[in-house]
Amino acid sequence: MLDELAKGANAADAVAVARQSDGFPDYRQLLAIDAAGNTAIHSGPKALGIWTSATGRQCVAAGNLLANDGVPQAMIDVFEATTGPLGDRLVAAALKAAVDAPGEAGPVRSAGLLIVDNQAWPYAELGIDWLHDGCPIAAVVHAWGVYKPQAADYVTRALNSFAAPSYGVPGDE
Repeated sequence: MLDELAKGANAADAVAVARQSDGFPDYRQLLAIDAAGNTAIHSGPKALGIWTSATGRQCVAAGNLLANDGVPQAMIDVFEATTGPLGDRLVAAALKAAVDAPGEAGPVRSAGLLIVDNQAWPYAELGIDWLHDGCPIAAVVHAWGVYKPQAADYVTRALNSFAAPSYGVPGDE
């Protein structure tokens, strides 16, 4: 879908191409937002458990294995009511609001945050799967809080290492 969107496809076309190229589209949930803010969703009829989706102003949410079908709309409501950087809004909406809904039908096994910004690679890619002790959502929220103040410096380091600040780590004096 990202390749299609990068070529200028709209959200609906990007989702359609992904569905056609996937061997198991009935089991997938695919969501896209294009450059114009249009959204598209495909939720296959064999997605696990209670599954649903919702759209808002330049945002989309979906889930499966949900405790109730109101979770994606709760996520949209919080996302639209939250201001600030995209990562903060995603953490508030997609992670915290989903838990408060309550979102998961069973134990929460994983959580993640993936943001692609102006580069072809992720601005942030944080994920926790099968956390032994504790809540993976809280772990991702914590990781975002640690990463966020340094995120722009990591981008600078990738694009122009000479301009990146030193963090005082051994060998980087």
